[in-house]
Amino acid sequence: MHISRTIEQWICRREGALSGRAIGFVPTMGALHRGHASLVERCRAENEAVVVSIFVNPAQFNDPRDLERYPRTLESDLALLEGLGTDEIILAPASDFYPHGYRFRVEADSLTTTMEGAFRPGSLQGVMTIVLKLLNLVRARRAYFGEKDYQQLRIVTEMAAEFFIPTEIVPCPTVREPSGLAASSRNALLSAAAREKAALIFRALTTAATAAEARSRLEAEGFRVDYVEEEWGRRLAAAFIEGVRLIDNVPLPSHETGDGDAALS
Repeated sequence: MHISRTIEQWICRREGALSGRAIGFVPTMGALHRGHASLVERCRAENEAVVVSIFVNPAQFNDPRDLERYPRTLESDLALLEGLGTDEIILAPASDFYPHGYRFRVEADSLTTTMEGAFRPGSLQGVMTIVLKLLNLVRARRAYFGEKDYQQLRIVTEMAAEFFIPTEIVPCPTVREPSGLAASSRNALLSAAAREKAALIFRALTTAATAAEARSRLEAEGFRVDYVEEEWGRRLAAAFIEGVRLIDNVPLPSHETGDGDAALS
């Protein structure tokens, strides 16, 4: 497994050792878990070379405190990725990705004004900007994104098409704990009791008759709820427990496909 610690080093790898090989790409912010592992495993199965980036992108955090407390577990992340057969790691610093500061950013119209865009102003612009940079840098045949961040997945998919990026954006099902809790780096910030209680988000989304009912159930259990909305054939939610913000989504019954996940439309 080779680690590029600067963008210049990565470009040398891309133009040299990886030239002519079909690249699969998994962008991450580290603090890796079973969900990330599933993306890397699929990437390994479908491509000649597996490239993973680890970069905690400051541009997508609207709250500096959230950026500061975001879990960072680089040593265990690298061990996990090596065990999964990853070929290349991009570990460049923010000064490489934003050499002149955050001067240029990608904006979208209505896609970034609801849900995550409404409650975390600027976060989705930060996501689009760094993903566009990464897709241009890696030049992968395929890039893999989890469906847990469904609004992000939709925006990245449409942005790639809009800017004629040749990389195929591959959606991958959410990985869950036995309780139903969606795998997330932020789960590591929860106490054992809160982690168990957090599974109520998934239960409320899957069993409530309406989005309003799901919200009421969560608020009755003590969650602070940012939103529960229905869009793209899915029910999506964001809620806080122990001050940690968790997101999740599930397909609405009428939009379920044979594998239990909604198809992108």
